[in-house]
Amino acid sequence: MATRLLIIADTHLPKRAKDLPEQVWHEVDAADVVIHAGDWVSVDHLNDLEKRSRRLVAVYGNNDHGQLRERLSLVARAEIDGVRFAVVHETGQAKGREERCSADYVDVDVLVFGHSHIPWDTTAESGLRLLNPGSPTDRRRQPFCTYMTAVADAGTLRDVTLHRLPPRTPVTPLRPR
Repeated sequence: MATRLLIIADTHLPKRAKDLPEQVWHEVDAADVVIHAGDWVSVDHLNDLEKRSRRLVAVYGNNDHGQLRERLSLVARAEIDGVRFAVVHETGQAKGREERCSADYVDVDVLVFGHSHIPWDTTAESGLRLLNPGSPTDRRRQPFCTYMTAVADAGTLRDVTLHRLPPRTPVTPLRPR
């Protein structure tokens, strides 16, 4: 039986946005497993995602402190429908990432990471697939805020899709005439 995944990272709530975009909440509701690769910032966001997710696999990031570090780990590992995942926030610089991560995560099929806010989908020579979903709330130097969906099915990861979110409309204060 196939398992639908939502992959997010770098939500930075409530600093970068007050809440996740509604489109992402719909994906949370549709997913069998939500994977979050750190930088939550607010423990309230973790609580909300835990309540709404069927299953949550998550880590803390460099901007997460206090209860977030107490409740989450630096690295999370999970086998989902025969696919072995590791989740971590940071992997270091892009140059040499595939080789470095292949050496560090020899026992997994897929490494999900965040930190850069830059979407990434590559497969190392070792066969390790590396995924970074970008950020659904803080696009930084990217043209869009993003997240990923995928399907784990009998030991295979398939249908990996990077979703672009529409630009948020800034709120302009009314000026008296």
